[in-house]
Amino acid sequence: MSAPQAPSASAHPHLLTGLLLASAGSIAFSGKAIIVKLAYRHEVDAVTLIMYRMLFALPLFIGLAWWASRPRGGVRPPPLTRRDWLGIVGLGITGYYLASFLDFWGLEYISASLERLILYLNPTLVLILGWVIYRRAITGLQALAMAVSYAGVLLVFGHEADFAGPHAALGAALVFGSAISYAIYLVYSGELVKRLGAMRLVGLATTVACVLCLLQFVLLRPLSAALVAPEVIWLSVLNATLCTFAPVIMVMMAIERIGAGLAAQTGMIGPMSTIAMGVLILDEPLNAWIVAGTVLVLAGVFLVTRAGTAGGR
Repeated sequence: MSAPQAPSASAHPHLLTGLLLASAGSIAFSGKAIIVKLAYRHEVDAVTLIMYRMLFALPLFIGLAWWASRPRGGVRPPPLTRRDWLGIVGLGITGYYLASFLDFWGLEYISASLERLILYLNPTLVLILGWVIYRRAITGLQALAMAVSYAGVLLVFGHEADFAGPHAALGAALVFGSAISYAIYLVYSGELVKRLGAMRLVGLATTVACVLCLLQFVLLRPLSAALVAPEVIWLSVLNATLCTFAPVIMVMMAIERIGAGLAAQTGMIGPMSTIAMGVLILDEPLNAWIVAGTVLVLAGVFLVTRAGTAGGR
């Protein structure tokens, strides 16, 4: 009987590459809040700012949708039906248009650190929606983990409300609405992901969101509102490329290499990187309350994801 073979060394580069891609994607996603806060210093509002972000992102996502729709190995992807298009439009509205706009709007009133912690509650919201819509059971451990996460957010929010005033509640509510909107996207996107593929769906749904953001600007603002400081333009280009398009690609590549579970856990670096960049770039405060709240949120989300994996959902 031959001796068992050692694990192939070729697997390790894929693991390392996947972890690096997941980390880089999470940090790049987190940088979006920093760029938005910097742009708000140049007297621009959320409607105009998100219009520029989506304007520069639009050709990139059109290209992604085209690339993902090409035949592979002589096999053409399934043609889009009317039902597919309705799903793409619906997911584009919830997952990328509404979630993005509410997030940008909320960042007018709260810090980047609190915004990232609220958005990081997303796995708990998916769990709650699964219970409401599909009657999926929530275990005691998951309920405890969610309570820990929300306690962390409330801890940071209570501290921020002391210096941000009543607008902190509005900003937190808007960002929480963004998290709910994206959770709805995640809950309902499964069927279309299986049919169309993740890249094709992201490219098409985000293209829909880009068009909606441009239409929103045309309907709500005079064209003169597009005259903004040059800094806003360059920050929007950076936001569209480094913090919007590139992270999508990096996270998808990471999932291919290490799986969705490990990629999601690696993404826990996101809130920490946002806090670090907020302190270093935006001069946001860092104290024991923020650190404690962040630890609680990360611990709760980690337990939720681990419990979900163990339960074999």
